[in-house]
Amino acid sequence: NANWRIVEKKIGDSFYNDVQRELIDQIVKDVSSEDGYGRFKQQMKEDTPGGFGDYAVAVFGTPGSGNFEWVLTGRHLTLRADGDSVKNMAFGGPIVYGHGQSNPAKNLFHYQTKQANTVFSALDTKQREDALLPKAPPEGRVPIQGDRKRFPGIAVGDMSSDQKELVEKSIKVILAPYREEDVDEALAILKTGGGLDKLHMAFYQQGDIKGDKTWDIWRLEGPSFVWHFRGAPHVHTYVNIGIKQD
Repeated sequence: NANWRIVEKKIGDSFYNDVQRELIDQIVKDVSSEDGYGRFKQQMKEDTPGGFGDYAVAVFGTPGSGNFEWVLTGRHLTLRADGDSVKNMAFGGPIVYGHGQSNPAKNLFHYQTKQANTVFSALDTKQREDALLPKAPPEGRVPIQGDRKRFPGIAVGDMSSDQKELVEKSIKVILAPYREEDVDEALAILKTGGGLDKLHMAFYQQGDIKGDKTWDIWRLEGPSFVWHFRGAPHVHTYVNIGIKQD
């Protein structure tokens, strides 16, 4: 969900003291890259009246004593610190990010759409016909499906080497807001699921904000990797990376 609280108490409530709020902020910083931390904090500030204080956190289990997970939720953001407690699951479970700014030039994550569209621009006419679909699936529909014959869009395995390089660069760009450990885990799970060649990439005609054929809704999906970016009317992104459990 792009707008939910995992518990009733908000960070800004009197339930927390200033020291605890500083610790929560430090966790957000530690699960993010330097650039990602700045973007997430700016997004929280712009998307809710109380900014960071309008978000909520919960802890499952006891940190330092085995399996545990820390989760922050609120409008346009779900972050997790999982302590590697969830086997074969990046980030400890599905995550969400977004930004309520409808002007692409001011949206904190529109740069990811620009990067994804470098892949589309590099496709030939037939490839574009395979990659471009009229209507996107529901934005939150991102189950891990395991190995199957068909995902939406064009198969990355059928692309040329230079086109694959653009897909690989796009994956690095969209993962960049997160800490190095989580990025490494996500890439390892992608590799276990067959790597780049098992991915498909789809672009959707629906929601072309300026009618400029810079496709604002796009999706990367394979057996162990789902990244659904809905850039119109503003950004909602749903991420689920893991190995399907039988």
